[in-house]
Amino acid sequence: MDTKTTTEKTGESAESTEAAESAKTAEAAPAEDTAVVVLDKQAGEQADEPTADAADDLADDEDDLLSEEAAPASSGIGGAAAAVVSAALGAVALTGTWTGKVVSERETLLGQIKTSGSGTPAQQISEIYGDAWHSTALVNGVFSLVALFVAVLVLILPGRPSWVRSVAVAGAVLGGLGLLLSAGTYFDLFLSLPTAGS
Repeated sequence: MDTKTTTEKTGESAESTEAAESAKTAEAAPAEDTAVVVLDKQAGEQADEPTADAADDLADDEDDLLSEEAAPASSGIGGAAAAVVSAALGAVALTGTWTGKVVSERETLLGQIKTSGSGTPAQQISEIYGDAWHSTALVNGVFSLVALFVAVLVLILPGRPSWVRSVAVAGAVLGGLGLLLSAGTYFDLFLSLPTAGS
């Protein structure tokens, strides 16, 4: 009887000890899991949120990229505009300008005023037609010179696209041709003024 009772008591105490240990393990396990989950969340939030230094570096990189993109764009636009202007000035110098027409008419009027009373035919030709002719050639020559200067400036500066250089070459050719024609007209190389006896 005593042996039976002792065995039963030993079995009960072992069972109670196991039950207590399992309860402790069950209580400790959720606490450990919760701690691991909290640590994982904190690590994820730190990985998702960049530090202040990283944000500054990223902003600096973006600013550098924007400035590098803006600089060639602005210089390319200026070169293209200058090339087109040179070509337009060269074409205008060859065909004549409104400014040249106004200057020519003014010289014609001045020549008429000077020779209205007592001007010989040679003076009338020189004052009325010759001065107007030369003034037009002078104005066209100035336009040609400006066109040539702008075109050469575009061609000298580096880093221009091929089409900009092509337009600048066209402007230089037109400006040079206009300069030659204006100089020839001004110095009566192509056509001379008519004489009074002709």
